[in-house]
Amino acid sequence: MKFPTKAIVAGLMLVAGVAFAETEATDPLVIAQKDLMKSFGGAAKTLGDFAGGKTAFDAAAAEAAKATLVAGSAEIHVKFEKAGSDPASESKPEIWTNWEDFVAKANGLNTAATALDASTLEGVQAGMGAIGGACKACHTAYRM
Repeated sequence: MKFPTKAIVAGLMLVAGVAFAETEATDPLVIAQKDLMKSFGGAAKTLGDFAGGKTAFDAAAAEAAKATLVAGSAEIHVKFEKAGSDPASESKPEIWTNWEDFVAKANGLNTAATALDASTLEGVQAGMGAIGGACKACHTAYRM
């Protein structure tokens, strides 16, 4: 497995982990936060499956996944503006004590997603490392 493929797989595993949380949230803030992260997981899976050759490349689907990441990453600071009080939250309290860094990391995902060339398989392959890296940077610091 080549390094870019390993990076894509690792990033997808990190992002996809959000979708498999066992505890169901009841706090509307936490539900909105988790729903946003699930949308990222789905979009990253779509792009990663294309990049890794698991599914045939579809430019329209790649563009839709990119749009999900771009729009959603622009909303991270809104969805996480307040801390929820729900044991199902996977957010560390450091989000709110290191708010500027958290927002900078969210902006990093937006930058990476915006830069992704979703029109070609090669563009998706080239851009997935930056997207996975942005996800990992935030999750390492701010996800339980």
